[in-house]
Amino acid sequence: MELGIGMFGDLAFDQNTGKFRDAGVKIKEILEQIQLMDKVGLDVFAMGEHHRPDYAVSSPEIILAAAASTTKHIKLASGVTVLSSSEPVKVYEDFSTVDLISDGRAEIFVGRGSFIESFPLYGYSLNDYEQLFEEKLDLLLKINNEENVSWSGKLRAPMENQTVYPRAKNNGKLPIWIAVGGTPQSVLRAAKLGLPLIVAIIGGMPVQFKSLIDFYKQEYEKAGHDLSQMQIAIHSHTFVSDDKEVIDGYFYNYKSQMDRIGASRGWAPYTKMQYDDGKSKDGALFIGSSDEVADKIAYMKEIFGITRFIGHMDVGDPSHEIMMKSIELFGDKVLPQVK
Repeated sequence: MELGIGMFGDLAFDQNTGKFRDAGVKIKEILEQIQLMDKVGLDVFAMGEHHRPDYAVSSPEIILAAAASTTKHIKLASGVTVLSSSEPVKVYEDFSTVDLISDGRAEIFVGRGSFIESFPLYGYSLNDYEQLFEEKLDLLLKINNEENVSWSGKLRAPMENQTVYPRAKNNGKLPIWIAVGGTPQSVLRAAKLGLPLIVAIIGGMPVQFKSLIDFYKQEYEKAGHDLSQMQIAIHSHTFVSDDKEVIDGYFYNYKSQMDRIGASRGWAPYTKMQYDDGKSKDGALFIGSSDEVADKIAYMKEIFGITRFIGHMDVGDPSHEIMMKSIELFGDKVLPQVK
């Protein structure tokens, strides 16, 4: 079982200046944090994509390329690439380049995205939300499998015997995961294609997702894919500290980001009761001491049979010092306990 960390590059809002924290400073911190993840033996890092003032990273592949040159072992993934509003040829080219820089450590997590800013930004209509993803996934998979591509769809110009370079290290193929938020149709698509599945579980009770993951396993087998190759991951909000005061204080970071996102989605203000419930054994927050987080990840393995866990660790932009300590504990204490 692999353990990793994911980030979105959250930027804290300074009430005194009325501005978000400097994105350049945040990006430099992220790169230092990835180096530490590699040093403590974590298996994978995933960088998210957003196009908003409260996130520092709009191009995960740029961050991953920078990290590729300063790390040796950790796999480097997008978490996620919003494929619906991306160009599949460029996605492959960018990640195959990261793959060559990193000596074969690049991966792509593709999803439709829970934020929609990229659609108008890149000139796409939300009316084509479903079809954009289906067509672009089809094209990306074709590029991944074939050096010379002929393809046609309805929402993008066709390709006729065109080549896409550079090719990734492993016979031109990159690991491509389907990232979902709980939609059965998305899970079914991943299963039929035989692609690895990563499920974002950020609220409620994780056990509620068991039927969805069982559905994936059933349809994966029904489609005739090799069960020994099946990979399933979950991606959940995570923070580790053996100091109770730090965990209690992290509530305010977490609440600030949940309330900022919730304000545009009609959510009620986030409460301490929600935070404490989420941290309980049956909740969706992997926040607590190293022992508590390790036990909870092991519990997820029992429930779902997952092969990978990604702890999303920078919600609310905690300080660099606290982040580094959380990463260190995740690698030095959580990882060996789980494994």
